[in-house]
Amino acid sequence: MSDVFEKCRSWKDYRIAKATGLYPYFRAIEESFGATEVQIEGRRVIMVGSNNYLGLSADPRVKEAAIKAVERYGTTCSGSRLLNGTLALHEELEQRLAKFLNREAALVISTGFQTNLAMASILGRHDIVFADRQNHASLVDGVRLSFATERKYRHNDLEHLEQLLQQSAEKEPKAGKIIVTDGVFSMEGDICDLPRIVELSKKYNARVMTDDAHSMGVLGEKGRGTSEYFGLEAETDLVMGTFSKSFASLGGVLAGPHDVINYMRHKSRSVIFSASMTPASIASALKALEIIEAEPQRRARLLDIAEKMHNGFRAMGFDTGVSVTPVVPVHIGDQVKCFRFWKALHEAGVFANPVIPPAVEPGHALIRTSYMATHTDEQLDRVLDIFEQIGKKMDVIPQTRPSTYTPVQIARPGSQVRNNKASEKWAAASVGQNGTNGFSLDQLSRMSSREVAGKLFDAMESLTWKAANLQPEDIRKLGQVPMKLWEKRADIPGLLLEKGANLFIRNGREDQN
Repeated sequence: MSDVFEKCRSWKDYRIAKATGLYPYFRAIEESFGATEVQIEGRRVIMVGSNNYLGLSADPRVKEAAIKAVERYGTTCSGSRLLNGTLALHEELEQRLAKFLNREAALVISTGFQTNLAMASILGRHDIVFADRQNHASLVDGVRLSFATERKYRHNDLEHLEQLLQQSAEKEPKAGKIIVTDGVFSMEGDICDLPRIVELSKKYNARVMTDDAHSMGVLGEKGRGTSEYFGLEAETDLVMGTFSKSFASLGGVLAGPHDVINYMRHKSRSVIFSASMTPASIASALKALEIIEAEPQRRARLLDIAEKMHNGFRAMGFDTGVSVTPVVPVHIGDQVKCFRFWKALHEAGVFANPVIPPAVEPGHALIRTSYMATHTDEQLDRVLDIFEQIGKKMDVIPQTRPSTYTPVQIARPGSQVRNNKASEKWAAASVGQNGTNGFSLDQLSRMSSREVAGKLFDAMESLTWKAANLQPEDIRKLGQVPMKLWEKRADIPGLLLEKGANLFIRNGREDQN
């Protein structure tokens, strides 16, 4: 009899990662020093892996607002917004956000993820959602929870989007249509082509929704996000934002026409069957909104920092891809090397995030860095120095800096830039075309025994991780394998992992000796 728990017991990725010392997740932060530095496992490190873009989570005014709210209302509302979980603070925040975002109404929801799930309430069986392939997982799940049909277009490929819209217009002329996209894409830091999306929405009678989680508080003269940045607020039907980033809190907001927001308020399962935002969270978001409106210099400083870091990395020979925002990805390529780079950063005093498939395309592993308006130049220079040292040591960048590089134009108010021109390496990795052709016998003969051992070590480590991520389509590519092997296909990843881990650990110990 099959056991639903069997997949959990046979899953070995975690154990292998732990054994190899390359497990980067769930790192407990023991203490925070003004948000820009934190303590992990007794080590104080510079934080460049947070979405606290304006640095407001450590602002004394925000913390004081949260404390006062707890003193007045307690720690929780102990119920949903529909019943006993609506405070006057909720209504105040909704009114303030509707005004800030130039919308008729706004609805605040307990988390950003749940906010995008609320979209399901307005999608019916005869509706079609046109979604960018790189949309956030919460948008993906929001569509899945509905009864609508989803049509995905290639990332920021608006010709592909138009093809899908045209097909729908011909075959399903009565279907309701909505185009849903991230404003700023969270991993690569580029911006959606909202002007073209709006143009297509008008041509094919579709609605438009933007997820401005990474752009609200950051883009636009007033910080209202992607639609303000492009001057298209009136043409963007729904806007979503989160409070866990620039707003130094937890929760999310949907803003748009009054009738639509009111419908969601009464029909969305993530609203009416979930406990409401806590008093501290609402008060923090309110105070953060007040600061966002009153202190535009924070956004200016953040964009200055983004420009410094993009071009600082590029001057060394690193590739920061298509980003034009404070999300600054550093291309590594191979996922094993990415984990090793991450570990070296952590040991040198920098907290950043390794990103591997399926969050990015195969061959496109990267170190995701993101910045706060409160980072000091001294901290930023230290981060650049550490990246350069590790990059040279691991052959990610050349030993000598390039004589020239292409600077990044940051998405400042009025610029309307969407992305930076991708390098050939980045473009190839984005479609999963990166890879190595191995080494010839002649090349191997010229290597020292230590170099050969090192290459073998890397190959086994890579094999271990690739086996851990073996997908059904990889099995299919094996072709007509013997039936006995096919019957044992479920055991193949585990066998490779065990052999790889044993060799990895044994050689690692020998190397240390």
